[in-house]
Amino acid sequence: MTTSLTAHVSLPTLGIFGGGQLGRMLAQAALPLGIRCAFLENAESSPAAVLGPVFGSGQLAEFQQAVTVLTLEFENTPLTEVDQALTTQLMHPPRIALATAQNRLLEKGLFDRLSIPTPAYRAIQTHRDLQMAVQELGLPLVVKTATGGYDGKGQWVIRDEASALPELWQHMQPAVPLIAEAFIAFEREVSIIAVRNQSGEIRCWPLAENHHHQGILSHSIVPAPRSEQLEQQAQAHMSVLMNELQYVGVMTLELFVTANGLLANEMAPRVHNSGHWSIEGAVCSQFENHIRAVADLPLGSTALVQPCVMVNVIGQHPDLAAVLAIPGAHVHFYGKTEREGRKLGHITLMPVPEMTQSQQISALKAILPNKLSLPD
Repeated sequence: MTTSLTAHVSLPTLGIFGGGQLGRMLAQAALPLGIRCAFLENAESSPAAVLGPVFGSGQLAEFQQAVTVLTLEFENTPLTEVDQALTTQLMHPPRIALATAQNRLLEKGLFDRLSIPTPAYRAIQTHRDLQMAVQELGLPLVVKTATGGYDGKGQWVIRDEASALPELWQHMQPAVPLIAEAFIAFEREVSIIAVRNQSGEIRCWPLAENHHHQGILSHSIVPAPRSEQLEQQAQAHMSVLMNELQYVGVMTLELFVTANGLLANEMAPRVHNSGHWSIEGAVCSQFENHIRAVADLPLGSTALVQPCVMVNVIGQHPDLAAVLAIPGAHVHFYGKTEREGRKLGHITLMPVPEMTQSQQISALKAILPNKLSLPD
């Protein structure tokens, strides 16, 4: 008797806008499912190149012909390229989510419409607008570019109106529009990551508590401590947001924890650095569930396997053997060359009987060349 091995489903070829580490990890998650990926990437060297063909920006037509459905790894993906590709293919997440996330003013407006609390803000088009924002929102004041900023770039904190305002305005006047936000004395920062499939089912991973070093995420603690009551509030915000956008795929919402509850900082229409722990720490990772949603396959469980800590490798590579000698350490390098401030990889510390979490962190702290502000 012969057994047929013919597949019962037609699997797509996934086209990813971007070929960085997120594209790489998406393709790694797609591989066991039998789903192939191709990438549109302008950089000379692409971390994702080992997992599929990479097309340059001048090869958009060839990229379109090679894939059947589109997705993205970065919210700064040019809308012009997306619009051209959408003439022949569907993209998950939808264009509106990408366009909204690219403009902080649109993003804040969306939060307002959906009654998702966010810091008070003002649009800045003139020097007078900036002066009025100081009067209405007070000092300190956070000023950001409305488009284009990430990892702490394009952000300033004004503490002294007399000296800072003229200098800031002179620097920014020829550039992109600005947004001024009230300075929030938050207790900590958390993020919620969720996935929504094409039939509207939503699943959320546990809240992550995030810590930054020089404007870049240094490490995430999962589950976020003391967050049982915050979890439901964060999930409610995410559900409203994803349903409003008719979202498909993984989305992240970054939040400030304050004495009065959660305030939304920004959303990311993609898999997120604060969810890298989910490769080892969740039943189904953010990367695999994004692939499942985009490919219209059943979602996997987002349940936590064990509490864990994810640490970014920034600027310089640590000694691989030394890191792997730490019990419970899982290393992911992205194939990038060293450069100050560059995310080169991440290390997830999982619980083991022979070493406490604090001992794991201390051991890793001694190995990392870039001394991040890891907890003691």
